[in-house]
Amino acid sequence: MRAVLGRARWAVTDGWVVGRANMINWRRNPGLIFYCMMFPIMTVVFGYVFGSAMSVEGGGDYRAFLMPGLFGQAMMFGVVTSMLAVTSAVSRGVTDRFRSMPMAQSGVAMGRSFADMFSSVIELTILLVCGLLVGWRWHEGPGKALAALGLLLLWRYSLIWVGIYLGLLLPPDAAGAAYVPLLPLTMLANTFVSPEKMPGWLGHIAEWNPLSSTVSACRELFGNPGVGGDSWVTEHAVALAVAWPVVLLVIFMPLSVRRYRTLSR
Repeated sequence: MRAVLGRARWAVTDGWVVGRANMINWRRNPGLIFYCMMFPIMTVVFGYVFGSAMSVEGGGDYRAFLMPGLFGQAMMFGVVTSMLAVTSAVSRGVTDRFRSMPMAQSGVAMGRSFADMFSSVIELTILLVCGLLVGWRWHEGPGKALAALGLLLLWRYSLIWVGIYLGLLLPPDAAGAAYVPLLPLTMLANTFVSPEKMPGWLGHIAEWNPLSSTVSACRELFGNPGVGGDSWVTEHAVALAVAWPVVLLVIFMPLSVRRYRTLSR
């Protein structure tokens, strides 16, 4: 038991060192920070430009319905950021230099996850401020609002490990093109429209999209419109918003560490 705890502490310590190195890299590349700031702002502007033409199933303000969807979508797009960072480190030989050092095998991947979580908190904060500036509010108290933000960050953290694994698996060009399949995945959910307004088979797919569970749970915890329906998925949105990310972590954390160990073989 003591040996296991020792290895875990070693991995976290090395991960923190690598994470700090990645954060320092952002300070030297302010363009990455600019991108993180602009994407949330653009998505809010997009939603508010077209929002007046939309209606919410069951009634309510579409803009209040939209914001939790944008929060979830922004967290999901972060998977590409993680992929690009990992493929860049691999192609520039940074990962191989870490591999030559006497450090925990999981330290590099864990450091990447720490750094990406830091940027995700900044990105989500910017998006929240944008939402508040255009009139979005939560109505269920600060406790439930914090719980919703926790679910969004849990969703993001699970996707970081998906991004790390795919970044170790794919070449840089393929990682850069990941937005192409990712965009329809974020649209085929309850992000912008309720699944009840979609054709039957498409609505079922959108309802079971893990992103929909996080967005539904956030709408429920924020007290925003769009919470409704009598399906099992809708009634257990909060539980599924926890379960889906945990499943992704259980699958992709060990896969990422294993891929890192066998990277050059």
